[in-house]
Order: sequence, then C-alpha cells, then structure tokens
Amino acid sequence: MALSDVALCARALVMIGVSPIASFAEETVEAEVAAMLYPALRDGMLAAYPWRFAARGKWLARLAPPDDEEGQLARDDRQFALPGDFIRLLSLESGAGQLPEFELRKGVIVCGAERAFLNYVGRMPEASLPVWFDMALMARLAAEFCLPLTESGSRAEYLQKRADTLFHQARLADAQQSTPRRIEDFPLLEARG
Repeated sequence: MALSDVALCARALVMIGVSPIASFAEETVEAEVAAMLYPALRDGMLAAYPWRFAARGKWLARLAPPDDEEGQLARDDRQFALPGDFIRLLSLESGAGQLPEFELRKGVIVCGAERAFLNYVGRMPEASLPVWFDMALMARLAAEFCLPLTESGSRAEYLQKRADTLFHQARLADAQQSTPRRIEDFPLLEARG
C-alpha cells in the first residue's frame, strides 16, 4: 500500500467525514491538526509495542566524557549516542556475554561497558510500513483528529475503540512475522515425563 505521511492523514480525515488534505502546508484547519498531531501519534504507535518490522540493531558510538561538574559520571561509566531514528529501547548488549547495567538519560545511554550494542525500535519511512500497521495508524489518527475537527465525543469514542481493535490485530500480525520461540528448558514440561 506504500502510503506517505500526508496520505495516511488524508485517509484518516476521510474516515471522520471531513475533507482530506493534499499537503501539511495547506491553510486549512484539517492540515493544521494533522501536521501538529501526526509525528507524535506515529512515534507513539511505534513506541507502544516492540514491532518486528521496525526492530533495529546497532553498535553505538561512544561519546567523550562531559567536562562540567554537573554532568560527571561514575568513574567507570561511559556515554553512548543514541541513533537518530531511535524510538524505543528493546535491549542493550556489551558483546562480553554479560548484560551491562545501563540507564537511558537525556538522549544518551550511560553504562559501564566498553562497547554497547543497542536493539531498538526505530522510526522508518512511511512507505516501508506494513499494511496492517498503516490500518491501525489511520484508525488512531482518525480517533485523535475527530474531536478537534468534529467536536463529536461519541464518534471519537467509537473511533478509539476501533483503533484499539486494529492495534491489537496489528500486534498479532507482527507477532506472526517470525518463527515462534521454542520452549527448551522448562521444569513443568520435564515433570510431566
């Protein structure tokens, strides 16, 4: 389906019965609402679940230690820069086989490891989003656009329920995009004999 950000918003606007937009730069209330809400809603949907289609992995660049007293780190801590497309942290590995203790702080990761490999959910071009995510995102946009554009609380409530249903369906579709993990070592299975 390969839709752009504007196309996703235009379809969501049609879902609530208002005029679609052709650009965020239009001088209409619909374009203003869409431009204002879309980026946060898209990122919120990506952050709400560890989507397989948006999963990324990357060795992080180590930053120089801060010079000022206020930004001092513990003696063994190091700072690593987050990727520009970062939305949600899934896990952090050091390559040493042991999970490092870490903290996400002010746009950097602080940990005691020499190296850090980040597994994360990343922002991606709208044209790369799977159709089931597009559908859930359009429903969420429609639910959020509804109140400021139509002032209909009952319609907004209905659209929110629909958005929740489509979000659940998108999560199920995403979960089916890889082989299920096999339970290898589970004491209850062993007890059954």
